[in-house]
Amino acid sequence: MLFAALLFPAGFAGWAVGHYTSLGESSATVVHTVTIGSTSAPTTTSAPTTTSAPTTTSGGTTKTSGGGGGSAAAGQAVFSANGCGSCHTFAPANSTGTIGPDLDKAPAQDAKADNNMELADFIEESIKDPDAYIAKGYSKGIMPTTFGTSLSSAQINALVSYLLKGGG
Repeated sequence: MLFAALLFPAGFAGWAVGHYTSLGESSATVVHTVTIGSTSAPTTTSAPTTTSAPTTTSGGTTKTSGGGGGSAAAGQAVFSANGCGSCHTFAPANSTGTIGPDLDKAPAQDAKADNNMELADFIEESIKDPDAYIAKGYSKGIMPTTFGTSLSSAQINALVSYLLKGGG
């Protein structure tokens, strides 16, 4: 009984911290960083971000304009949080989805097939407007078209960076 009496307040405190760390900011302006594969206890932190100035993180410098300028570590969190691995194979994320193109190989091939488009620009376009170019063997309308509006530009840049760097 004592255990249950102590468990409830601890659970509520964890829930409250998790839901109110944005300090009044909308969830679109909060970046959640999750450490994966650490030997210490997992932690989640939140920090408000802006898209008007470059941000320096432990993973490097984050650009806010032009595809591929985000932090690959932040991109890994975006990839995981949005279920990308359930549809795409991507070795750095240990994902083996087969509904969409293999992200280890297809982006470079498809960017070349799409008028030799710059790879970072192609990946960004594929996230924002997935029906703009349909990879051979796939159909229009499979990938959700909402990521261009549901993800912030910083999240999209981070995701592009993650895919470009192969998670490294």
